Amino acid sequence: MNINGTPWRSIWMNQDHGPVCIIDQTLLPHELAVRELHTLEQAAEAITVMRVRGAPLIGATAAYGLALGLRADASDHGLLRACEQLTATRPTASNLAWALRRLRRELEPLSAADRPAAALRLAADLCDEDVAINAAIGDHGLRLIRQLLAARGGPARPFHILTHCNAGWLATVDWGTALAPIYKAHDAGIDVHVWVDETRPRNQGAALTAWELAAHGVAHDVVVDNAGGHLMQHGLVDLVLVGTDRTVRSGDVCNKIGTYLKALAAADNGVPFHVALPGPTIDWAMDDGLRQIPIEERSAREVTHLTGRSEQGDLREVQLVPDGVSARNFAFDVTPARLVTGLLTERGACAASEAGLLALYPEQASAA
Repeated sequence: MNINGTPWRSIWMNQDHGPVCIIDQTLLPHELAVRELHTLEQAAEAITVMRVRGAPLIGATAAYGLALGLRADASDHGLLRACEQLTATRPTASNLAWALRRLRRELEPLSAADRPAAALRLAADLCDEDVAINAAIGDHGLRLIRQLLAARGGPARPFHILTHCNAGWLATVDWGTALAPIYKAHDAGIDVHVWVDETRPRNQGAALTAWELAAHGVAHDVVVDNAGGHLMQHGLVDLVLVGTDRTVRSGDVCNKIGTYLKALAAADNGVPFHVALPGPTIDWAMDDGLRQIPIEERSAREVTHLTGRSEQGDLREVQLVPDGVSARNFAFDVTPARLVTGLLTERGACAASEAGLLALYPEQASAA
């Protein structure tokens, strides 16, 4: 994707055997900084503190982190230790475990001498696949936008899309999931406008989605998280489009905390609520998202404090609550399949149901 006309990816290898490079997302939107990862520990730290975030990018970073770990110890013990350390970083996103299982399956039969180079190739292949997957999601999402636009009677006014959190190229290797259709629509000349939920507590919408959209030239406005229902009541939302960190085979969707409330408002106002997801985000081993998906609880400090740029230009952290106040920070919630209008995958659109998903992924019938 583009940053003011220059193409970027969110993660890349600096030469064949150099460090892995990432955009440090904890500094955005105030500073665009590239951070080098040289070790397994640095990759694990980048995932844990959310220098990288978003299910697909977490998976890609874990793959490269495993490759970095094998540079130091490519023995069977080293492979197992690296996988365990990376798996423990964040529990909710399914792409993390999926990526590590995929690499481990390919690497275990190899000799220790062959594993480091093979791991780098596998990580690079995974990243290229992610780009292709998200581009395809964008194409199917563009088709949906065209259909909804035609049903509305044409482009008399901008086509308004409400997003939540960041599901753009910063959450993947490139293109994004929920933002890919928006980029495709914008590039195709459709007058699209995005309502960007701020997405407390880490403000990934206000900080990351708005930054992405501005860099690409897409019209948007940041709104507070609780404004979505108001906008829908007044006919100012044509489509709610979000991503997901894990979707189970029944069609239940786990995404950033607050997504469930958007789905409820959309159902009450007859607004289509669609979820964009790559195949690796589907957890075929689970069928009840509310009871089975582990929900990460992060530091309370993310709720009680906020970082921003002062008028003097420096970054400052400020306390939002009275001294001694406790807080809980549930990072995700689950939206039941009954509230999801449809799913957008790299293989096409489907109903949020086991039958709908299996129609696109028939090879998973045995797993389901």
